[in-house]
Amino acid sequence: MNVTPESEIKARIERFQSSLQAKEMPGAIILLNSDLFYFTGTVQNSVLYIPASGEPLLMVKKSVSRAQQESPLKNIIPIKSPKEIAGIIAEASGTSPVKLGLELDVMPVNLYNTYKKIFPNAEFSDISPAVKEVRAVKSIYEIGLIRQALGVIDKAFSAIPSFLREGMLEIELAACFEAEMRKRGYSSCCKMRAFNQDFFFGNLCTGSSGAFPSFFDGPVGGMGVSLSQPQGAGWKKINRNEVVYVDYTCVIDGYTGDQTRIFCIGELSPRLVKAYEDALLIEAETIKAMKPGTPAEEPYLLAVKLAEELGYKDSFMGYKDDQVKFIGHGIGLELDEWPIMAKGLVAPIMPGMTFALEPKFVFPEGAIGIENSYVMTEKGPESLSITPTTITYLK
Repeated sequence: MNVTPESEIKARIERFQSSLQAKEMPGAIILLNSDLFYFTGTVQNSVLYIPASGEPLLMVKKSVSRAQQESPLKNIIPIKSPKEIAGIIAEASGTSPVKLGLELDVMPVNLYNTYKKIFPNAEFSDISPAVKEVRAVKSIYEIGLIRQALGVIDKAFSAIPSFLREGMLEIELAACFEAEMRKRGYSSCCKMRAFNQDFFFGNLCTGSSGAFPSFFDGPVGGMGVSLSQPQGAGWKKINRNEVVYVDYTCVIDGYTGDQTRIFCIGELSPRLVKAYEDALLIEAETIKAMKPGTPAEEPYLLAVKLAEELGYKDSFMGYKDDQVKFIGHGIGLELDEWPIMAKGLVAPIMPGMTFALEPKFVFPEGAIGIENSYVMTEKGPESLSITPTTITYLK
């Protein structure tokens, strides 16, 4: 297993501490696993305190030994109860914090109330925007992990023709595809920060099942195998001459690549072929228009304009009432990182930001489109995906 380099952890903490200092925030408590891993290199039952200056303090309930093996942090200590946290921080810093940052975008109210009791004299502020901002710009090391993830997903996509057969169930195809990634190191479920946006490995739909909407905030739903998780591959048989839509993530050492490719046993209808060609066109034109500093909403506005001009007003990014209002999203330790390319979000897309761009169409007979992962460079977006974008036809 790869250990996050100490230089990576140190640089991340220093960037975050600069943000704390700019906000005149003496320190922040980090609890979410994604953020814990980002700042410590380990995911244990723990509480991380990052002061505005000086060494962070990782207080671990379980497992202390593993945290010490995996994290380069100097101060890793055991605790038995959250009640110990205030005293430990006061002893380490010489004073009790009067201001504390918390990840209030994800913190449950009951847990927040617990921390109010632990720190009765402290004023709490939401530090999650600062965390997201620091995490949005990836290092060379992080971009390398995303490249590895996309290398794995490329091999899985390349294997599909060896097991895709007429009459097999969607869930069977999904299982075969997922096995190709698992045996190459798919390390965990794909994490999302948004509340109740549960997500497994990815989404596989064939024919009309691609038109089934779902709760998931994405353009394509799918029937799923259960009403408790009504999304993705289901019990439908795969037929000839229908679209096989495969949209999957791959997570390597925590970092996510995201990609969609299209397959078909037989031939697709001229409408679906034209829609796929237009999705490629929208992707190309959108990427061409992006440069460092481009406001995050501009790719979305351009993509919508192009889709409407091409006659897809009711089918772009979902079907009619079930359309979603974005064209791309940040990727990293979570699938919904910054930048989110949607109307009204004007934060600039800066070098080092990694994102997936996914122009897609949904029709009653199926879903079709493209998705690739990119990194913004000083010269513009660079594709991290390596799988050919042509539709793969099987006889």
